[in-house]
Amino acid sequence: MTALDAPGLPEQQIRARARNGTAEIFPDPAAYGTQLLGSGTCDVGDGLDRARIAPPVFTPERLEKLIDLAREPEFTDVDLTTRIGGFTAQLPLYLSAFGSTRAGSGDLAVHASRQAAGLGIPMVIGENMIPVHGYRRSGDAARSALLARVEAYLDAAPDGAGGIVVQQSTEDADCEVWNLLYSDPGIRPLLETGRLAFELKTGQGAKPGLGGMTVVEQAEAEQLARRFTVRKVFDEQGKRQLRCATPGTFTDEILRQQLRFMRNNFPRALAWVKFPPGRDIAHAARTAWTAGAEAVTVDGAEGGTGWAPRVFLDQVGLPLAECLRRIGRPDGCLLASSRMWEGGRALRSLAAGATAVGLGRAALIAVDEDPEHGLERLVDSIALELRLLISALGKYTVTALGPEDLWWPDSHPAGQPQHTSDLFGAMP
Repeated sequence: MTALDAPGLPEQQIRARARNGTAEIFPDPAAYGTQLLGSGTCDVGDGLDRARIAPPVFTPERLEKLIDLAREPEFTDVDLTTRIGGFTAQLPLYLSAFGSTRAGSGDLAVHASRQAAGLGIPMVIGENMIPVHGYRRSGDAARSALLARVEAYLDAAPDGAGGIVVQQSTEDADCEVWNLLYSDPGIRPLLETGRLAFELKTGQGAKPGLGGMTVVEQAEAEQLARRFTVRKVFDEQGKRQLRCATPGTFTDEILRQQLRFMRNNFPRALAWVKFPPGRDIAHAARTAWTAGAEAVTVDGAEGGTGWAPRVFLDQVGLPLAECLRRIGRPDGCLLASSRMWEGGRALRSLAAGATAVGLGRAALIAVDEDPEHGLERLVDSIALELRLLISALGKYTVTALGPEDLWWPDSHPAGQPQHTSDLFGAMP
């Protein structure tokens, strides 16, 4: 049998690889920085969306609320205020990390920063900001891209609510990102109010196991080749090239040492850790909490807008539902993101153990639609859905949610016989 006769093979994709070679591994490099990647490409049989939200017939907590209020409780009585990684937040939501790409007209992340601050929810600033854009202290004539986002948040933040989280990857560490911020006088308002956190980034959902990847022009590639792996994968002339950074090496003890370093060197900043959706996510999360992390963040394989080979977007990493199942009842603050855009998926994540959920791709789309109020309206719609759903469950706080509020129609996310208690059962 020849290749032309082989049934089941994707002939057009094979021909494209034969014609273009390594370029076919990646999305179109011309789209780098202008498209959100990972949406709709990851077919992982997402169990989270299969689960039904299951209100009870009898609602003793509603009776308690009725007695407390001396009237029938309504959905408006649901309190969505929560603690997220050491911050007080008005809602169980946070803004997921936006990296160095300035999507849309100007920097959409600056508009998102201002709106997130007004909503009283934390905002995460992603990796690679300083390696790409540089750093200029507050007060310099030309504003740093990172500080522009921080200042936009500070200008709109209400007293006592929200906070800013700054990621650091291996290449950020080479630029001493946390040291620069911690010593910057313009950051003092955040330190003085306890609203600054540093997040150690050990991976992401878009490309578990890989480090940062960017598309660079030929001239920049020649400069970066001294510090990074740079390859001509898109064309033989190398007009656009792939620049790769390492993901860093982590073991239990290395993670504990890193957290110890963060607490000792930056005592006024909260310590967060972000993990990829790896098979040992439960052990990694427990290790981080035991070592003093205020929050653990995990992106499911459905999430992530980072530049990554298609095979990673399509085939690598655990879905969010399985990450939540493996972690079980968390020992600390657990933050989850992946395709969060409406209240139902957010509530299922919260009932499955998450403290709060992150808006990433959805937030960028909302701000692109309306830079002034798009994110605010998106969050308002999610908040209303959450209040309605939590009230329907006969509960009135986010922390009251639990696995009993979910029903899996055929099996829980791991594919084993369904029972709500199984979600937090022992690992096989």
